[in-house]
Amino acid sequence: MRLGLKLVSRNLSATCCRCTVRSASVASATASNDIISKSASDDVLKVVPLSGRDQGIVLLGFNRPKAKNSFNRSLVTKLEEALDAIRYDQSVRVVILKSEVEGVFCAGADLKERLTLTQIEVGAFVSRLRRLMCTIEELPVPVLAALDGAALGGGLEMALATDIRVASNSARLGLVETKLAILPGAGGTQRLPRLIGPARAKELIFTGRVLSGDEAKEFGLVNHCVREGSAYDKTLEIAREIVPNGPVGVRMAKSAIDRGSRVDLNSGLAIEELCYAQVLPTKDRIEGLKAFGEKRKPVYIGE
Repeated sequence: MRLGLKLVSRNLSATCCRCTVRSASVASATASNDIISKSASDDVLKVVPLSGRDQGIVLLGFNRPKAKNSFNRSLVTKLEEALDAIRYDQSVRVVILKSEVEGVFCAGADLKERLTLTQIEVGAFVSRLRRLMCTIEELPVPVLAALDGAALGGGLEMALATDIRVASNSARLGLVETKLAILPGAGGTQRLPRLIGPARAKELIFTGRVLSGDEAKEFGLVNHCVREGSAYDKTLEIAREIVPNGPVGVRMAKSAIDRGSRVDLNSGLAIEELCYAQVLPTKDRIEGLKAFGEKRKPVYIGE
């Protein structure tokens, strides 16, 4: 057991330390700002850093109207680049995934493109999608999904990789791959049962059933179900609650929850202790105490 905890400690310490080490990388920060600031109206992915009261929130908007935001090579490449930039940008505190296309979040894989691929190419592309979902899941900052419209197949798998999901009551959510004689291959068979339990996950995957936003809320698939067209507003509201909090504390809380939920309780408590050790020497922790004593709002800098 001690050996296991030492390994957990070593791995977690390396992960936690990245947040501190990466903040010193000027080159990475510059590259990040370049990618985040470049977003034309015709891009398949719109990357929009908000400003003013919403500074620290970055929107990733899917913009393939003719293809219902389905995943093709171009969209996946853009997402990979944006996520890599965000990972190294210490000014980012929350990411929101949303659609720029009315009536759809993401319809999954681009089946027209897939028809042109060989069997080997399909396998490689699905593996790439699986890694993409892991990248979303492993971002150090909270990731929220605004599900207005259809989130099917890989679109729902992407939402499952986020931390908080908000669906409109008109949303349509489902892992429908078995209807195409395949199975969810971008993490759906693993994340869905961990979220709602194996029996319910099997029912949804075996049948390929599509749920409404209200049904998804009942199943525990989403955190909130709101009226049509207001999923983004709700995610922004949640993001605004997160941004003022200590960014290092939020990042470490996410790490403690994600890593701790995969191990037994005692190991999870050890992970929590290691994460807490990362916030002890920070300037933000002292700022929080001072602000409390002085009865004012704290100003956190992420250090």
